[in-house]
Amino acid sequence: MVGFSESGAVSPGHSRHGQGSGSGNNGKKTSKKSRTKRGKRGRKRRNKKNNRNNRTPPPYFPPEAEEGNIEYKLKLVNPTQYRFEHLATQLKWRLQEGRGEAVYQIGVEDNGLLVGLTEADMKASLKTLKKMAEKVGADITLLREREVDYDLDRNTRKIAEVLVRKVPDDQQFLDLRVAVLGNVDSGKSTLLGVLTQGELDNGRGRARLNLFRHLHEIQTGRTSSISFEILGFNSKGEVVNYSESRTAEEICESSSKMITFIDLAGHHKYLKTTIFGLTSYCPDFAMLVVSANTGIAGTTREHLGLAMALKVPIFIVVSKVDLCSRGTVERTVRQLERVLKQPGCNKVPMVVSTPDDAVTAAQQFAQSACITPIFTLSSVSGESLDLLKVFLNILPPLSNSKEQEELMQQLTEFQVDEIYSVPDVGTVVGGTLYSGVCREGERLVVGPTDEGRFLRLKVGSIQRNRSACRVLRAGQAATLALGNFDRSLLRKGMVMVSPKMNPTICCQFEAAIVLLFHAKTFRRGSQVTVHVGNVRQTATAECLHGKDELRTGERAVVRFCFIKHPEYLRLGAKLLFREGVTKGIGHVTLQIRPPNF
Repeated sequence: MVGFSESGAVSPGHSRHGQGSGSGNNGKKTSKKSRTKRGKRGRKRRNKKNNRNNRTPPPYFPPEAEEGNIEYKLKLVNPTQYRFEHLATQLKWRLQEGRGEAVYQIGVEDNGLLVGLTEADMKASLKTLKKMAEKVGADITLLREREVDYDLDRNTRKIAEVLVRKVPDDQQFLDLRVAVLGNVDSGKSTLLGVLTQGELDNGRGRARLNLFRHLHEIQTGRTSSISFEILGFNSKGEVVNYSESRTAEEICESSSKMITFIDLAGHHKYLKTTIFGLTSYCPDFAMLVVSANTGIAGTTREHLGLAMALKVPIFIVVSKVDLCSRGTVERTVRQLERVLKQPGCNKVPMVVSTPDDAVTAAQQFAQSACITPIFTLSSVSGESLDLLKVFLNILPPLSNSKEQEELMQQLTEFQVDEIYSVPDVGTVVGGTLYSGVCREGERLVVGPTDEGRFLRLKVGSIQRNRSACRVLRAGQAATLALGNFDRSLLRKGMVMVSPKMNPTICCQFEAAIVLLFHAKTFRRGSQVTVHVGNVRQTATAECLHGKDELRTGERAVVRFCFIKHPEYLRLGAKLLFREGVTKGIGHVTLQIRPPNF
């Protein structure tokens, strides 16, 4: 490259190269050849330098966290016995953090640098990891392998992502609850029927028949009540459903991880049932089903808003892609992406099209509340159904073992969501254990009654997912047999608690609320249906602190009064209220106990 001074003369560093150019013809010929050689050498040097400068920097994962169920290991090649024992203890800790699941990244340093391993080292490391898993009573599943090719001078190396899962023992499987939302006729029940029965639909709704609880649901094809379906995964990540197991008990015995689907109603006239399912059953995640041929219609936006208001992480399934052209499916996906990116949602949509996408989506979805995976599938042709199964298999729990232990140390509190009368068994209640531990034969108190009292009772037997269970732990859903306890004394919204708790009841309470929508104004005397956990009752707004009225989008602290009977509420509990098109959310800030209770 020729350099020039400000006066236009050739700079000293390059003057030698031009000195022979003024000599005779031979000089010109020699000079031209030498310039060509020098030009080639210069280009080679520049290319080499550019290659060094343009080389992709080493890729990184976030640094390894001390807590959690993710472990980085550079390699596990021929460890000593002492080292092997240490590694097995470390694996046990990671499994405990993940409530029976752990993810190992092989070929990754603790600071997150993706170094990679040769094929021989990777094979030896996976063999060691398998021995470690066998020692602690677990199985391993290779989720994916990726090449690390940032260094052009080295052979291709790989990193491996491995799922380690405990073999089920004493029914201590990992249980995740997924609420299924979406507009009427979007294919929710059909999708659940295909997942849990193991057979594709015939295009006329055959797969959903086993999910319906009432004759009118079978006749209309529309869900009006809350039903539960289970899908299991064994320690090797294989699906366990009714295609190979005849009973729910067999599914539970074979599964290390259980997905409990809460099938909710899509029609607008059953909205109160859908809200009760979201607030009472404490779902870990929500699955919003959208029909590819209708797009966002009916109650879809409302269900999305409810899940976001209650801070339930949501992923989306676009169903019925077999009925549409590719362009129609893509238009529906773009419509969803626009809605998710709006200021009210602030979500980051992530379309899942490969198994690798499904693994990434499951991990990022649990780590970041803004990630929203989108699946496009068919319950008739089975297209992309396996991607949803991969996602559900890897999906980790939101709470870690420490939070679980803290809840278990508290006094027993069981929410009553359903009440049954079973022949030869007596009264049975279904619900979720919010805190503590419940055992067969335990004595609790249930209430509040209409008079504000709590009644003594004894727990007979316990069932989880239709199979017998001796101990119920915080966060688990189950049914409890109460023997000959009078069913007429029970109602939905009650709680069964330890006698040591001395539970506080209230007829009035205060809540900090945000009015999401109101056609006019919300003021003193307004009546709304209040949902707080498993409590659902009409309440009157007694007063608005500091304001006379509220309009859409405004905030206030409001005192509510239940119009029928007292309820048991927890401070800080999420609150959702509605009346017609009026909607609001908030949390309980104060309980006001009446003087005569």
